[in-house]
Amino acid sequence: MTSEQNKQIALKWFEAFNEHQLEKLLALYHNEAQHYSPKLKVRLPETQGLIKGKEALRSWWKDAFVRLPGLRYQVQKLTADNEQVFMEYLRYVEGEETLRVGEVLQIENNLIVFSRVYHG
Repeated sequence: MTSEQNKQIALKWFEAFNEHQLEKLLALYHNEAQHYSPKLKVRLPETQGLIKGKEALRSWWKDAFVRLPGLRYQVQKLTADNEQVFMEYLRYVEGEETLRVGEVLQIENNLIVFSRVYHG
């Protein structure tokens, strides 16, 4: 993968997420992908912040899309190499303060294999 190809995956990720198109989003992930988020630690403490596999991702994001119907992200910056993309974005949810987020997508063979969210 080239850095430009990885940036394109990240842009598809934002598009799917902002449209709340769950299957389109999941299509970007490997079946055994893992995702780490501080919000997982809070909402599902038993995960210790880490979920594994598409079914866990499906459950996590489906819940988010239902609970937060206005959830959307605004890209601030994408930095990519041939293995990963670092995404900086703003998280908007009605009634909540705007949150600045960093997230890394690790990509292999055109699919996201690991993602990690960073925020305060």
